[in-house]
Amino acid sequence: MTIISEDFTNNQTKVKQEETTPAQTDYDKSFENSIRPKTFEEYIGQSALKGTLKISIEAAKKREQPLDHLLFYGPPGLGKTTLAGVIAQEMGVNIKITSAPALERPRDIIGILMQMKQSEILFIDEIHRLNKVAEEILYPAMEDFFIDMTTGKAQTVKTLRIPVPKFTLIGATTKAGSLSGPLRDRFGIVNRLEFYTDEELTSIITRTANLLEINIDEEGAKTIASRSRGTPRIANRLTKRVADWAIVKGDGIITRKIADEALNSLHIDNMGLDNTDRALLNLIADKFLNRPVGLESIAAALGEDAKTIEDVWEPYLLQKGLLERTPRGRRITDYAYKVLNKQNPDIQQKLF
Repeated sequence: MTIISEDFTNNQTKVKQEETTPAQTDYDKSFENSIRPKTFEEYIGQSALKGTLKISIEAAKKREQPLDHLLFYGPPGLGKTTLAGVIAQEMGVNIKITSAPALERPRDIIGILMQMKQSEILFIDEIHRLNKVAEEILYPAMEDFFIDMTTGKAQTVKTLRIPVPKFTLIGATTKAGSLSGPLRDRFGIVNRLEFYTDEELTSIITRTANLLEINIDEEGAKTIASRSRGTPRIANRLTKRVADWAIVKGDGIITRKIADEALNSLHIDNMGLDNTDRALLNLIADKFLNRPVGLESIAAALGEDAKTIEDVWEPYLLQKGLLERTPRGRRITDYAYKVLNKQNPDIQQKLF
């Protein structure tokens, strides 16, 4: 059964499956929602995208029409859900939030679409995981704002076209290439969210610390930023952990020394690499001798889920130039050998 529950902001509702168990505690959800920016002025980073969206929103308001359907893609934790909430706030409309895995049956997506109101926003996370039936129901709803339904049986089957209010669909995915062509083509605005710079993350961390009512100096914020993998979600999580350390082990102020101590205790190094990252790189270097290795083999050796490695760990390692994908499999780079303080056997062989 699909239910709609109020979220932590006045203009948001979350659509979820009743049997789904949330991965986060209520406290974590409350904290995450309490620090979410509500306007473009509060939203830090993604400057080019914000500029484009501001123009589109202003134009939609002047035309008194809904915003075009939007697709945001990129690694997890970059603010796709938050950005959808900001867009709803700027448009002055409600937003309903759900995820593709929750839309298992046709009645799930139909029920949501029938409850939409004029110009409201429907946000579907992990939209690349939509099943075929739900996707086909969305086609006419996105394009012509109709739902095609059938009634009757056998020779008495009739097709009905039921109108739905003009709404905006915002889809979010970590795998834009996994979307079908017909679905992807129905989005009027398609944008990739980029990793954040250390300067942007420093501003985000300072803002989060202020919301936590904990003092932080600039060097402390920069230290956390440098280890946050270019990702606001990680930056906020680490800020919370360092804040705890500052309260218990220090005088309640996050300085560079306190941040270093806290993050070292979490085994997060100066590049933001943790034990899992180093295990992956060491595995390819030592066990596979940097011969190309497949994702499934890496996952089996590490005891990790292949999708988690591909979606969560790999993007940052690729971006930092530590890992490379070849037609035959994954390999680590010369730079990765330097970071691991190991000798690259390929270079060693060339010397002799």
